[in-house]
Amino acid sequence: MCGRYQFTAEESQDIRNIIAEVERKCGVTGMKTGEVYPTNLVPVLLPSGSDIVPELLSWGFPNFRNKGVIINARAETAQEKPMFKRCLSERRCVIPTTGFYEWDTTKKKYLFRLPEAPELYLAGLYNDFAGEQRFTILTTAANTSIADVHNRMPLVLPKEDVSLWLQNTAAAVLILNREPPMLVKQPVA
Repeated sequence: MCGRYQFTAEESQDIRNIIAEVERKCGVTGMKTGEVYPTNLVPVLLPSGSDIVPELLSWGFPNFRNKGVIINARAETAQEKPMFKRCLSERRCVIPTTGFYEWDTTKKKYLFRLPEAPELYLAGLYNDFAGEQRFTILTTAANTSIADVHNRMPLVLPKEDVSLWLQNTAAAVLILNREPPMLVKQPVA
């Protein structure tokens, strides 16, 4: 599961570029950075022809059965679930982050990041709900770098696979079944 992630510009030129593009395009300044929570409006990368563009979307599909939002979709079942099936073939997105948070069974919080890169890209799906675009993060079984904290993790995309995920459906289906890269964890006070 992924219930919060980090989005900061201090260490990443890529993140600074995304923020600047969203501010220029949307006229938004001083957007929320730091710890991102479900329902926050945040930059997400979307395909636009042969380009990749950042747009502001809200995190979480509406949960029509209960209150709240659906923030994660299981990679293993996304091709079958009615809520995600069409999104997987037509509406894939990438969530730029500088890491994500998980809590262990004792409620200790950890930040997970790539060992050699300041940014971390997560595979996601988006859709339009009553005129508002919203996204969800795909999750998969945890690899050994996370398994001692949580049994699920976001589907992490290496930077070189971002355009493949967004623009090639056949490649995206293969990516769903790949083991994510190994991450490093930092305890959070």
